[in-house]
Amino acid sequence: MVGPHFQTWTHTLRNIDSVASTNLAHKLKPGFNAGDVVLLSGPIGSGKSHFARSLILSLLADHGQVEDIPSPTFTLVQTYLAGDLEIWHSDLYRLSLLDEVLELGLLDAFTTALCLVEWPDRLGSAAPDDGLKLEFLLAKDPEMRHLTFSAQDPKWNWVKGVLNKVNLCD
Repeated sequence: MVGPHFQTWTHTLRNIDSVASTNLAHKLKPGFNAGDVVLLSGPIGSGKSHFARSLILSLLADHGQVEDIPSPTFTLVQTYLAGDLEIWHSDLYRLSLLDEVLELGLLDAFTTALCLVEWPDRLGSAAPDDGLKLEFLLAKDPEMRHLTFSAQDPKWNWVKGVLNKVNLCD
């Protein structure tokens, strides 16, 4: 649990396209571990699934695995295994009650797997305080997005370091 003395930090990347989003997922990949929760919010079509899919594909590729990564919109949760790292990709858009989330076993996975959660507002008070938050927003150019990272747990400080030196063109 995050204590009240930790300050939330934010970092916004403006006007990134799908290629830059994929490159960003690849650059962030080495820092993610079991027990990490990434909360992906933003309107429909803003790039949440694309980022999650890019991260999962990159993690799997490190272990010589190639899989189709469908959106979990209708299945609610898709799970993967990249070496010893269990990955849960969930889309909670269709859920309205916390009991429905509990039935998925997602809250238990927060401590044992890398969890990528789309529509984290559906978690309500069960959303982990120590999660990394990514907010995707549509830009004026329909091919571009603004992406804001925020966290209050110091375990995410490594993300700030990556974001401060990232070149999304390679």
